[in-house]
Amino acid sequence: MECPRCQGSLEEYSLGDVSTVTCPHCNFADVPVDHVQEGEETESWRDAFNRFYEQ
Repeated sequence: MECPRCQGSLEEYSLGDVSTVTCPHCNFADVPVDHVQEGEETESWRDAFNRFYEQ
């Protein structure tokens, strides 16, 4: 496999059913995530920090 960032060779690591690839040359990491978008409005950084500090 070839790194999409630097075209170096990728190394694959796995633990149980989960695996990921990483590039030892540029530190690219392809980490799969599961997420769902919450709402359609984009939150500003200021609003995000304010929400964080309020909690």
